[in-house]
Amino acid sequence: MRYVVQKGDTLIKIANRFGTSAMGILGANPSLERKKYLIPGQVVVVPDAVSAYETQAGDTLYCIARTFSVSLQELRTANPWLGSIAQEEMLGTGMALMIPPARMDGIVHTNEEYTPYDLTRDAAALQERYPFLQMETIGYSVAGKPLQAIRLGSGRKEVFYSGAWHANEWITASVLMKFVEDMAQAYAEKEKLRGYDIEEIWDQFSIWIVPMVNPDGVELSALGIDYAHPYYHEVLSINNGSDNFTGWTANIRGVDLNHQWPALWEEEAKTSPQAPFPRHYGGPYPLSEPEAYAVYEFTKNHDFMGVLAYHSQGQVIFWGFQHMEPAGSEEIVRRMQILSTYTPVHTADSFAGYKDWFIQERRRPGYTIEVGVGVNPVPVAQFDSIYNQNQGILLEAPLLFERYMDV
Repeated sequence: MRYVVQKGDTLIKIANRFGTSAMGILGANPSLERKKYLIPGQVVVVPDAVSAYETQAGDTLYCIARTFSVSLQELRTANPWLGSIAQEEMLGTGMALMIPPARMDGIVHTNEEYTPYDLTRDAAALQERYPFLQMETIGYSVAGKPLQAIRLGSGRKEVFYSGAWHANEWITASVLMKFVEDMAQAYAEKEKLRGYDIEEIWDQFSIWIVPMVNPDGVELSALGIDYAHPYYHEVLSINNGSDNFTGWTANIRGVDLNHQWPALWEEEAKTSPQAPFPRHYGGPYPLSEPEAYAVYEFTKNHDFMGVLAYHSQGQVIFWGFQHMEPAGSEEIVRRMQILSTYTPVHTADSFAGYKDWFIQERRRPGYTIEVGVGVNPVPVAQFDSIYNQNQGILLEAPLLFERYMDV
């Protein structure tokens, strides 16, 4: 079939949607191999993508979607000619519909790139299914995308998890969003998760999560940029004219959000790029970027016992800063090592990170957790092992923080 690319599409997303493979799509569209990103509006051939269905008397889009366990949006995407036909409108008999395969279980799909569009869609779907979830916007990115915070639990003891600080580390956002879904489902169904009593954790703690600190950068790395984008020329200039952004870690203005923090920022700036760059530039001054400042204000307004900042390379856990970390920090990271098999490292080879500032500011436990191995972006094939290694940390961290501090 011929498919018109939509905003937010990638080869993997299209392949998953229609039950084929990215390699199969490339085979049917050889010209795509020369391009890193898809362009909304372009037409691609999707081979062996869907099954056909001939409508019967009394059929509606709603009934067909339920029968084949697909969403109305997926049905409309596979059949663009449906246009504005309402979901309850009777269809004529003998109409040929293409039926995409049923999606994987759950709301958060972890077998494809995770973008700001996925986060927006999944957050809305999770709140609809689990109305007890609390969500709020803590700020906006340079390009105006909301920074979404999600609260798990209702207890007075607060902890904070964050991910996708770097543009090509979007897999950390899908890890945190899958954790949100698993926690909410376990709480709703009064079930334990990995042996942990979720109702007890929910009642005692509030786990605040910002899954995607850098939505502009994630969009750029995963989806590219088009000529109409207000930062198009600036971004191309920063990237030395290249339209390949898979190595980009900064926000849309070329500032690294994890080198933005007033914790030896001046020292870090001496060895970092001195102008906007795809990686490592700490900005003209600390907290110059709205994304970093939003997390700063959010942290200042909460009494977090401890924080986890997720990144995606190395399978290590950084746990100290200038020996300002409190007693008990090493005991906590040793337990995290058992849960994840990751290697504890006291200090990274850089300063001015979020957990550095948190330790300096609060003298409480802060950890940078590096998941994945190989290259960034981490291949989605690593997701299951990454999630398995980190689910225990995400569940147990509130208990560990409580144990090693006076709250």
